[in-house]
Amino acid sequence: MRFGPVWQIGLILSVFTVAPAAAEADGIALRPAALVADQVPAIPQEIVEQTRPYMEYRTASFVDWDPKSRAMLISTRFADTSQLHRVAAPMGQRQQLTFASEPVYSARYAPDGSALLFEKDSGGNEVNQIFALEKGQPKMLTDGKSRNSLGPWSSSGTLVAFGSNKRTGLYNDIYLMDPADPESAKMLVASTGGGWFPIDFSPDDKQLLVFNYVSVTDNQLYLIDIADGTSRKLTESDQPVAYDGLKFAPDGRLWAASDDGSDVKRLGIVNLETATFEPVIDEKIRDITDFDISPDGRWIAFEVNHAGRSVLKFYDMQSGAVRIVDGLPDGVISGVKFAPWGELGITLNSNRTGIDAYSINPETLAVTRWTRSETGGLDAADNVAPELVEIESFDGEKISGFLYRPDPARHTGKRPLIINIHGGPEGQATPRFLGRSNYLVNTLGVAIFYPNVRGSTGFGKRFVALDNGPWLRENSVLDIGAFLDHLRKDKRIDRKRIAVTGGSYGGYMTLASMLRYGRKLKAGLEVVGISSFVTFLENTQAYRRDLRRVEYGDERIPEQRAKLEEISPLRRASEIDIPLMVVTGANDPRVPASEADQIVAAVRANGRPAWHLLAENEGHGFRKKANADYQFWASLLFWQKYLLGGE
Repeated sequence: MRFGPVWQIGLILSVFTVAPAAAEADGIALRPAALVADQVPAIPQEIVEQTRPYMEYRTASFVDWDPKSRAMLISTRFADTSQLHRVAAPMGQRQQLTFASEPVYSARYAPDGSALLFEKDSGGNEVNQIFALEKGQPKMLTDGKSRNSLGPWSSSGTLVAFGSNKRTGLYNDIYLMDPADPESAKMLVASTGGGWFPIDFSPDDKQLLVFNYVSVTDNQLYLIDIADGTSRKLTESDQPVAYDGLKFAPDGRLWAASDDGSDVKRLGIVNLETATFEPVIDEKIRDITDFDISPDGRWIAFEVNHAGRSVLKFYDMQSGAVRIVDGLPDGVISGVKFAPWGELGITLNSNRTGIDAYSINPETLAVTRWTRSETGGLDAADNVAPELVEIESFDGEKISGFLYRPDPARHTGKRPLIINIHGGPEGQATPRFLGRSNYLVNTLGVAIFYPNVRGSTGFGKRFVALDNGPWLRENSVLDIGAFLDHLRKDKRIDRKRIAVTGGSYGGYMTLASMLRYGRKLKAGLEVVGISSFVTFLENTQAYRRDLRRVEYGDERIPEQRAKLEEISPLRRASEIDIPLMVVTGANDPRVPASEADQIVAAVRANGRPAWHLLAENEGHGFRKKANADYQFWASLLFWQKYLLGGE
């Protein structure tokens, strides 16, 4: 939860589905049945054909290792949605395992490979159910109504832990279940709020580590005795502490990446006797964001965040030596997990290689590529590499982002620019594969800038807290102003053709930037964004409300409510005087579709254009290929008309 010639076309405003015969006759692309296009022009088939290579890329993400066959489990897409596939050997054929209409990403093999569990939702509603794959067919293990989250297998492979809200309909409780007997599910922890998740079993299966996510900087750890259900809290720090990648080593020690006693996350041990964090590896000014421990306890593989770029390292627990893996393309690493036989699996995301699965030998550091995903016949190596932009904001705070510049040999002169703001706000813009948006950069010659305003993760807990609450919120918008001033001075950027876009919280930032910097912008396109903090907090799913109040403010407190209303774009919608496009999913549990409805109505009431694309079978962002393709084409028409055209 990203985003040549200017076509001379007649923009036909239409809110009706085009019949197939009429579409063929008129040269208009078919709109997926679940999409409602309100004031969005019909898509000329010419655009579909010209962009087709950029629509036909695939990705392959590492998911798990098959302990029986030593195959790699990946998530990739052959049809409309991503499904689970098995790859028997590096660069081998992909064998599809699941065939659902909804995407499947998360899955776990039992330790002995005897079972495979996965989860999926319906229409993007995030009400996930847990399934077992039995003889090629999915068998639902949960009730089909509650929201569930798949947790770890026990060391013995007889139990799986999972979170479910089936008791209250709100917050996650923690359950244990024998997947062979779903009726055996037994509640271990009854929660009263927050975000509770099971993390890892102790090697002897006597205890379960449980995590309560209060906020991005406040994570609370508990050890639950499985026999009697008693719990012991491990986080007693006077200050909030955050953790990543918690895992028991075979010797029973609990390892974590934590910012306890530091501004950034260090790798170390949570002492189970004293409940204190003992750092072992300190990367000084950089976060350690993910890690895994080899089954024999010899190696720890960990990822270091270099302003968004990933560096993978191995720690030798015998010698204490740390070695850097230098055979990986420049990009972002995720899904770090050791195989039972010692190989490390990862996903590598890079604009010049795409998104694919790799393995690394911890002894030799040799890198093996397991998948080479198709990119529509295009060579990913021809895509531009992003450059890191670092500046000082209005108050001297250092901020940064990644700029994708069109090739100056192909696109001469000053180039139009789209500023694309990430969501979260506890997210981070990183140098990733642009997918469809490479068409904008490579063919149309549009530069795209991905900023990390204050409140972004990856820069320490001080930085991530700089936008907390209603009174600091607009300082992140001022960061966009600082970036705008810097980029408008760039001799290769056309200062008269700059637009802004973003999703979720980035949608709020888009609307806020349109209000504050409308004279410097041509247009704005927001996706599943917040238009009013008050209505958002009142209408987001109840289980998320407390978490969001920590970040944005509490609408129940009069003075905070007043400030939240003051900074909400909806209150000042009449001042939006540049074109707007809004994209939303009808089933979005995070930012309800009503947030889009009300900002579109308010802008149109002032006589300004507000295109609206709604997917009736999507949630917080479009996950089905047909919908995502159409969204791109519609946004492309929007940029053509209001950023690249003469209007």
